[in-house]
Amino acid sequence: MKTAEEFLEKSDEKAFDLPHRKTINYNIGKYNAAVERGLSKFENLEASKKKAHVIKWRVMENLDKFLPEFESNFQRRGGKVIWANDAAEAQQEILNIIKRNNGKTVIKSKSMTTEEIHLNYFLEQNNIESLESDLGEYIVQLLGQAPYHIVTPAMHLSATDIAQLFHDKFGTPLDATPPQLVQKARELLRDKYLNADIGISGGNFLIADTGSIAITENEGNARLSTTFPKIHIAIVGIEKVIPSMADLDLFWPLLASHGTGQNLTVYNSILSGPRQPNETDGPEEMYVILLDNGRTNLLAQKDQRQGLYCIRCGACLNACPVYKNIGGHTYNTTYSGPIGSVITPHLKGMEEFKHLSYASSLCGKCSEVCPVKIDIHKMLLLNRRDAAAGHENGKKEEMGWSMFNRMMQKRKWMDFFGGKFKNFMLKTFFKKSWGKYREMPKVADKSFAKQFEEMKKNRES
Repeated sequence: MKTAEEFLEKSDEKAFDLPHRKTINYNIGKYNAAVERGLSKFENLEASKKKAHVIKWRVMENLDKFLPEFESNFQRRGGKVIWANDAAEAQQEILNIIKRNNGKTVIKSKSMTTEEIHLNYFLEQNNIESLESDLGEYIVQLLGQAPYHIVTPAMHLSATDIAQLFHDKFGTPLDATPPQLVQKARELLRDKYLNADIGISGGNFLIADTGSIAITENEGNARLSTTFPKIHIAIVGIEKVIPSMADLDLFWPLLASHGTGQNLTVYNSILSGPRQPNETDGPEEMYVILLDNGRTNLLAQKDQRQGLYCIRCGACLNACPVYKNIGGHTYNTTYSGPIGSVITPHLKGMEEFKHLSYASSLCGKCSEVCPVKIDIHKMLLLNRRDAAAGHENGKKEEMGWSMFNRMMQKRKWMDFFGGKFKNFMLKTFFKKSWGKYREMPKVADKSFAKQFEEMKKNRES
């Protein structure tokens, strides 16, 4: 089955799954209330967003300057930088590091880039145990699922669902409360931190002027994953760079407020390399893998490169009426929702993922809530333009639009066929897509122009 057909089939299923919609709308409702409180703390939110947009614009226009600056400063403190063109290169580099250090177990903190390169599956195929330490990621890993949401991986599950999962896996009571479930997860994970050979993380930001990575979190698991193991590997997209440590003063509050409604997340770490001679904790070796994996394809699109400004707050997902109805797994991509629909066709190929650009009402709410002012709904339109210009929509669709274009430009062609034939064509070509859950429009036997002409003749006679 083609990706687009699978998307439509899953959308159809999830849009009418009322318990699913109830759960995600409840969770998004709680998020909206928290975010409203968080954003009210900004003295001038619009000015902050504009400033963030300008900084990210500057970075993308000068990426060839900021990335080498980060690399040089990070290596100065003993860190090692590896450049990976795609997922396969990143996977192999990680495997090489693990094997070189005789690693058998990996503890991971939450990271969308590791999801992007399907790292857990790859390590499993190579007989290496890889365990998620973020609670939401741990839950979906137990279920054998991908994260449902950029920020909250288990958003689609209710407290009852999670209690049932822990009961089935670990024998906890079915009526266990959320604090009890968290305590059980803590007990299960604590030894894993202490015994893991390798710690793997992502990174929220790469800081060019100090050669550091910045990680923000709420559970403290990333801090444990990056300090207890002897080896720390961070996989970070090349677009995550910011010019200066001082820029965190802007980006961390923006990310926290738009992501979870907090003024600032609970744990904020800045890592600048492996443990130094005068330090008491931290890894003995630290690697940063700078991941391209299609990002330079998007960077080459002058009109759409602002998709790379994204700081992964998830605000556009929670605002999107399409996402709230069909959910995250329907997209079948690492990055779902509006921003995922913008960047995925460039990261993974327009031919296979062009349909995502049409999975939008173009209401503009996604652009409105974006903390770095990405014009998301405009980017979706530009993707549609590129799909059409590149003849990615198929010959049948192109022929159909060509005929429609000609017919709409001349009245005689519009009136050439009668209402019965037009109704037949509507039912034949659009019944499945438009008419499954609603009544198809009926074209009158005679057009308004024809009726007006006849009425005028009757009056004159």
